[in-house]
Amino acid sequence: MSYIEQYNDWCENPDEFWLTQSKQIAWYREPESSLNAGPASSPNWFADGEINTCHLALDHHVQQGRGEQIALIYDSPVTSKVEEYSFSRLLELTSRFSGVLRDLGVSKGDTVIIYMPMIPQAAIAMLACARLGAIHSVVFGGFAGPELASRIKDAEPKVILTASCGIEVDRIIPYMPMVREALSLVEKTVDATVVFQRSEHQELLVGESELDWQTLANDALPAECVPVNSSDPLYILYTSGTTGKPKGVVRDNGGHAVALNYSLTNIFGVDRGDVFWSASDVGWVVGHSYIVYGPLIRGCTSIFYEGKPVNTPDSGAFWRVVEQHSVNVLFSAPTAFRAIRREDPEGRRISEHDLSSLRHVFAAGERLDPTTITWMQEKIGVPVVDNWWQTETGWPIAANPVGIQELAVKPGSATVPSVGYRIEILSDQGNRLAANQQGKIALKLPLPPGCMTTIWRDDRRFNEAYLSEFPGYYCSGDGGYIDEDGYLFVMGRVDDVINIAGHRLSTGDLEEIISKHDSIAECAVVAAFDELKGEIPIGFVVLKEGEIDGDVCKSLVSLVRKELGAIACYKQTFVVSRLPKTRSGKILRKTLKMMLNDQAVTVPPTIDDPSVLDEIAKVIAEFSHS
Repeated sequence: MSYIEQYNDWCENPDEFWLTQSKQIAWYREPESSLNAGPASSPNWFADGEINTCHLALDHHVQQGRGEQIALIYDSPVTSKVEEYSFSRLLELTSRFSGVLRDLGVSKGDTVIIYMPMIPQAAIAMLACARLGAIHSVVFGGFAGPELASRIKDAEPKVILTASCGIEVDRIIPYMPMVREALSLVEKTVDATVVFQRSEHQELLVGESELDWQTLANDALPAECVPVNSSDPLYILYTSGTTGKPKGVVRDNGGHAVALNYSLTNIFGVDRGDVFWSASDVGWVVGHSYIVYGPLIRGCTSIFYEGKPVNTPDSGAFWRVVEQHSVNVLFSAPTAFRAIRREDPEGRRISEHDLSSLRHVFAAGERLDPTTITWMQEKIGVPVVDNWWQTETGWPIAANPVGIQELAVKPGSATVPSVGYRIEILSDQGNRLAANQQGKIALKLPLPPGCMTTIWRDDRRFNEAYLSEFPGYYCSGDGGYIDEDGYLFVMGRVDDVINIAGHRLSTGDLEEIISKHDSIAECAVVAAFDELKGEIPIGFVVLKEGEIDGDVCKSLVSLVRKELGAIACYKQTFVVSRLPKTRSGKILRKTLKMMLNDQAVTVPPTIDDPSVLDEIAKVIAEFSHS
């Protein structure tokens, strides 16, 4: 069946389509209906089904005779450790730690905060919660105390699971000082804080509520899976909110499992026994969907990587992992590949490794500009698949569905809507726009299985944040267009549009042009206030390794003028050593814009390295004084 045939099959009978997909996973009670006839804004998928996500990820494979297959490979260049966990071993460790949680009073419906680095115990913690029907909320390891506190306050966990430290390249980050600070900032106490002691840093535990992970695990009896309703929450994952209060995205059990199993097969083109590597972190949605739950539910081998694309030890880190573990599919953020390209523009490190096992490379999280995807395809030598999705959706909204039919690549495009999503481009007034006209990207309701069901304890905010602007649609907050062939081009956040004397230009358009310059490794374009035109675009660029400034700034002005026209009013470029990014690799354009316009900047809690802001502030100040 071709992509268009499957897409049309879903369009014509979505209930039957998803009910058929639900039969691909193991239920305790198989659902007889797909979509509950409730409000379109809050669909209840497979409401009459009973399931357990941990059972799908571990027990089921052992029961099917795949217990000795490797489920998880822990690869940590920062500690020089590589460990393999079979499905049987991972089940044993998880069921025993579920017993720890049970003995601490955690049961179905309780919440647990997981604040851990990229170590196997993070996956064990997630799966152990799912095993009991408890709701976990993973907080990115290393978040400062106040940010952790805001999540503790909202989720009200019974238990916090953490580790003695995280490791950033060659820096040890003790976690317990931040956990203690967070707990001091909230009124409600937790029953226990369970700490996994790492050899790189041992934490002295104090008080009756700070408990040692391994001691508890040694004494606990394994716990069995607890069946839950399909619509029961599996996890809460917090994402930044415009009000300053994080939004707790809620994911269910049944729809989530069906969607991930479907996407692994039909979008990512993997099956049982394949080695799937998502080079991300469990603190982000990619880590939930495609490091832990998706690959394990599908029966793949998943790689837990505690390292960076560069500096652990060099720009060949990714290719070493692909060769050593025979990776079939690699998934990471475009930022990671731009960092590699910056240090190894000729791809010499790539050619040093045997990548014959690799079938596809997927990239999402930031816009994959045409220059980067072209470089990747040329140097890596396998198809590169752009895909677009959000924390809120949990799996790709648009992608090249290589598991169904590998479509032609159009650089700069996330390709076509995934089966289950109706994507439309709307004007500010909510009217559908014609092909190649830029507007707001909206998804027609109901959203498919696997998407968020609400915001934790705040249905009103869910409706106001996502469903109120265009009735009958989920508003993505991104802008772009669909071309005459049905390919989607995501150009960036709607609030990244620059209004130049009444003409609206996408920052994505400008960044696409700038990135074509041979000397540019990375770039970001933001709007600066201008008394005459309202706003004008300013570029921030990072040069490739070994390149010098020279006449780059002048040539960029000419390049933009040639490809976009004088209307862009592009005249100023700042050359910087690096761009401010979140820990997941997204460029902090809003922060750059505030700095450029001399607005008060609060250091974003998600920033990878705050010191970069000082460097950029100095560059801006030097220009202002010149």
